[in-house]
Amino acid sequence: MATRTLERSSELVVTRRTAKERRQKDAESFEGPDRRKVERRRQIDPTTCERDYRPDEVEFMTAMDDYKRRSGRMFPTWSEVLEVIRDLGYRKVAQPTQTYEAVAT
Repeated sequence: MATRTLERSSELVVTRRTAKERRQKDAESFEGPDRRKVERRRQIDPTTCERDYRPDEVEFMTAMDDYKRRSGRMFPTWSEVLEVIRDLGYRKVAQPTQTYEAVAT
């Protein structure tokens, strides 16, 4: 049982409500949409939702999503990522190129 005491000038007010009573009052004052009626959100990565992707990027993201669902591993290791890339048909055929600027350590 929760007890809350408020002091106002010369009067003392004590409110005793059970948790169930608090939840009912909070539910009545809730002005947003009923949560049970809201459609289930699609799983969207907020870091990537504002970008247009090339077809090969979409293919890779789909392959990674499929791998994560099949394996049950939401955080694959780099070895597993490389395995997915190889399964897509990518092979090392040229000398590596640098697509980023080296970080000074």
